[in-house]
Amino acid sequence: MSSAVNIIHIDDLSDERLAAYTRLTERELRCVLEPEKGIFIAESAKVIERAVEAGLEPVSFLLGERWLEQLSPLLERVAEERGEVPVFIASMELMERLTGFNVTRGALAAFRRPVLASPSAFLDGLVERAKERPVRVCVLEGIVDHTNVGAIFRSAAALNVDGILVSPTCCDPLYRRAVRVSMGTVFQVPWCRIGSDAQSWQHDGLATLHESGFTCVAMALTDESVSLDDPSLAQIERMAIFMGTEGAGLAAKTIAGADLTVRIPMAHGVDSLNVAAASAVAFWQLCPHADNSYHYRPGLFA
Repeated sequence: MSSAVNIIHIDDLSDERLAAYTRLTERELRCVLEPEKGIFIAESAKVIERAVEAGLEPVSFLLGERWLEQLSPLLERVAEERGEVPVFIASMELMERLTGFNVTRGALAAFRRPVLASPSAFLDGLVERAKERPVRVCVLEGIVDHTNVGAIFRSAAALNVDGILVSPTCCDPLYRRAVRVSMGTVFQVPWCRIGSDAQSWQHDGLATLHESGFTCVAMALTDESVSLDDPSLAQIERMAIFMGTEGAGLAAKTIAGADLTVRIPMAHGVDSLNVAAASAVAFWQLCPHADNSYHYRPGLFA
């Protein structure tokens, strides 16, 4: 291990330097009043590696002793690029007391929250990167289950979604559980927030998408819904796929403002799927298929 890596051995979870891991609530971590000072927690070696690859700035690491050797190359790289970042090392017994179980959670890291682009700049950037190929984004409206948000990001990464926009009433993609369920793909799929408040975001959000040339497609069951396998959908160059909250689905105002409503054809009298499952089906059908080679998109926040 390089001497540049700042290793600090810990034997007490009440140590003030561990407050981000042991005492601060998710709201406090977000630093609501001063978002530029906010941080989030990444759990597991794979998620931490993906956050670093995406260019996010680590504040500190908290590792069970058995993870030190595996993560040494990453820690040395961080020390070279970022200078001294504290690496707290604890026994696996102490880590198990903190996390409640002895699995991948023995590796934790705190990162600074990235500065998010405005919706207009975000969409323009996606279009620029796509060049001549179709662009597909997903808009998450009011999804409150962090597991679903994490699962949607994972499907988006796997199925070639260009970006995700999150409504004011949707839960935080950088919430600890969402990051964990996504397996770090929240750092691979570009995302931003859309709309300033719960009351007017549909009007403002739909207008922003339309101004950027996007056709807004609401995933909903209505009398006017077209089937997901309708060939005309593949001809849309820029598409925003709206997924609604668990249970109630998309708001009536959102459906009314969309250009199209689309349904997933289903059998045996089933009328809906869990939003994470529905998103995966929609992404597979509506997004350009990737080749079979694994393609990682690093540096999204660099």
